[in-house]
Amino acid sequence: MTHQDPDLPEDIEDPEQPTDTEAEVSCPYCGESVEIALDPGSGAVQDYIEDCQICCQPWRVMVTYHRDGHADVAVERADDN
Repeated sequence: MTHQDPDLPEDIEDPEQPTDTEAEVSCPYCGESVEIALDPGSGAVQDYIEDCQICCQPWRVMVTYHRDGHADVAVERADDN
C-alpha cells in the first residue's frame, strides 16, 4: 500500500516523483520573466490572483498539476476578466 503525502494533490501518481514547486512566467503587463512559487498542496487545479514582483500589477495565475507532478502554469492580466 502506497502512502500518499497529504501535501500533494490526490491524483499525483507517485509521491517520490519530483513535483513542480516553482515556475518561470512572463508578466503580461511588463513582459519581465519572473519565478513564482507553486503550492502543490493547494490542489491539482488552482486559479488565484498574484501581483508581479517587478511592476506590482495583478495577474490571474492558473495552475494544473498532472499525475506525474508536472505543473502547467499560465498567467494573464487580472483585469481581462
